[in-house]
Amino acid sequence: MRIAISGSHSLGKSTVVNDWVALNGDYMREEEPYRVLGLRGPYEILFRDASTRLHNGIQLYYSISRLNRYSTAAEQVIFDRAPVDYIAYSQYTANQRSTDIDDDFVLSMVSAARESLDRLDILAFVPQSDDWPVAMEDDGIRPVDHSYRDEVDAIFKQIYRDGRFDILPKKSPPLLIELVGSPEHRLLQLAQAVEKVQVETR
Repeated sequence: MRIAISGSHSLGKSTVVNDWVALNGDYMREEEPYRVLGLRGPYEILFRDASTRLHNGIQLYYSISRLNRYSTAAEQVIFDRAPVDYIAYSQYTANQRSTDIDDDFVLSMVSAARESLDRLDILAFVPQSDDWPVAMEDDGIRPVDHSYRDEVDAIFKQIYRDGRFDILPKKSPPLLIELVGSPEHRLLQLAQAVEKVQVETR
């Protein structure tokens, strides 16, 4: 089962990934591209209105390259972020008109991201919810700007709920779900989605 957890920052995505792997020891954990390429890698990757085509492009294509390593649903892996995430973050930066990222660049990312999603079985979106607010954690890595998180979350909702960019592939799309509520409830929702896909593919 190939699962990706997607959404704006500081909403509990990594917690879902870590908790899932702790409960399901046969799953591989694929790290967030920023942590591999920027935090522990050779690139300086900036956020907000300072992101560039290089910053977001390398994260997108690293994410796609990792997806392509897993060709069948028999492989057990969960990804912290999906290729779609870099479309949402790039659209935020394009809206600021502050770097070389513009609407045309964002649109140029869509085809590659869409084509890669047929390598996923479940695409799980973690939205911001007034019913279950998540406090921002100042870990020295993630931005602690509430408006930034909110605006990126709004773009994710346009993509996943309103069909902006028509991001899901027509053939073999992943099951798109939303994870809301407590950490325990999110894990239950994810487990139910896994069971659903397993039943449908038997």
